[in-house]
Amino acid sequence: MENSRLIELVVNENGSRIDSWLCENTDLSRSYIQELIVEGMLAVNGIVAKQNYKVKANDIIVLKVPPSKENTIKAEDIKLDILFEDNDIIIVNKPKGMVVHPAAGNYSGTLVNALLKCCEGRLSDINGVIRPGIVHRIDKDTTGILVIAKNNISHEFLSQKFKTHDISREYIALVEGVIHNERGTIDAPLARHTTDRKKMAVTPHGGRKAISHFQVIERFDKYTLIKVKLETGRTHQIRVHMAYIGFPVVCDMVYGKKKCDFDVQGQMLHASLLGFEHPTTHEYMEFKADLPEYFKNILKSIKKVWTLKVLCDKIY
Repeated sequence: MENSRLIELVVNENGSRIDSWLCENTDLSRSYIQELIVEGMLAVNGIVAKQNYKVKANDIIVLKVPPSKENTIKAEDIKLDILFEDNDIIIVNKPKGMVVHPAAGNYSGTLVNALLKCCEGRLSDINGVIRPGIVHRIDKDTTGILVIAKNNISHEFLSQKFKTHDISREYIALVEGVIHNERGTIDAPLARHTTDRKKMAVTPHGGRKAISHFQVIERFDKYTLIKVKLETGRTHQIRVHMAYIGFPVVCDMVYGKKKCDFDVQGQMLHASLLGFEHPTTHEYMEFKADLPEYFKNILKSIKKVWTLKVLCDKIY
């Protein structure tokens, strides 16, 4: 296949499924890797392999990545909150309810649809035609900062920084319950849930390393506002970790309470800070995004109730 890219790797240790291993050791998404495997683009020790193959030390892996097909995802005129843009990257503050890239049931209204319009198609194509420019993701109902690559060189550079955990990422979360410790670290590996494949779970065996550091910002009667710094960036990491220690993110219907105390859709989680080395200038850049209005309004209502309670306790 003309212009295909060959990725050749040698495995250092026994262990995980090959699709998971390749996701960890390349700049490709797991779903795209699985597509390539189904198409027969993966060979292990010269033999075509399936996605449930478990890697062994000294395996020689060759993955053929075909050139991108013409993009069939529609560009849409959707306003974006752009924090920074140059020839290599674009930094956006994603709103609540916006899916990052098209997938089953969401082929329009996504961040990618908006990027195709505002960037006029000038995005990296490493992750295939439905994820142009996408280096990392946050959940649909999580707000905040994302960096997008406008060319393949920038994409590969940033992907490597994410893999080596050389990206600064901080989140603000409102969680259920009152955390008494000022700060803490959650070191608990994550893997797919054994019965619900859409969920993640803490597992003692076979999971991927996941570490979150949290610090209390403010305590209320039934809630705690915290800052979380990620040392790793696994799927749903903060949501799973906070639920694991008994303080699920407020309005997280997947990992927390099944009923939300507030009129809001989805978890109260915001990607507030992103810092990294620029792929071309190699200068350190750091971006911050203020809490969205809905989050601020809920905090105001909680503080109002909390202040009245404290006042009543003092009087009575």
